[in-house]
Amino acid sequence: MRGQAGILAGLLVGLLGWGVASAEPMHTVEELNQAPAELDGEEVRLEGIVGRVNEDIMGRNFIYFVDGTGSEGDYITVTSTELPEVGDRVSVTGTLILDRDFGAGYSYPVILEGAKFTEQ
Repeated sequence: MRGQAGILAGLLVGLLGWGVASAEPMHTVEELNQAPAELDGEEVRLEGIVGRVNEDIMGRNFIYFVDGTGSEGDYITVTSTELPEVGDRVSVTGTLILDRDFGAGYSYPVILEGAKFTEQ
C-alpha cells in the first residue's frame, strides 16, 4: 500500500504542481535600476550580456551587466565569486541591494550581490 500512496503523491505533485518551486519573475536592468524598496534584499533574476568584468576587488568580481533596456549605456553592477567572460549571454540570479556602500569610493544605489550565472 505504501508504494501505491507514494505513486499517487508523485502524480499529484506532477499534475497539480505541488512542491514545485516557481521560478522568480524575469526582471530587466531598467526595472532594477528603478527598483522599489520592496525588492531590497530579495532574490531577482534577469538575462543579458556581461559587459565588463573587474576581477577580485574586495574578494569578489564586479560585473557590469546589460540587457538593452533603459537608456543607452544603462547597466547594473553585479558582484559574484563566479567569473563570466565579457560578451557571455547569461541568466543571472542574485540578491538586490539598494544603497550599498563598500567604502573606498565603491557606492551603488542598486547592486545585485552574490550572483550566480547560467549560460543561455
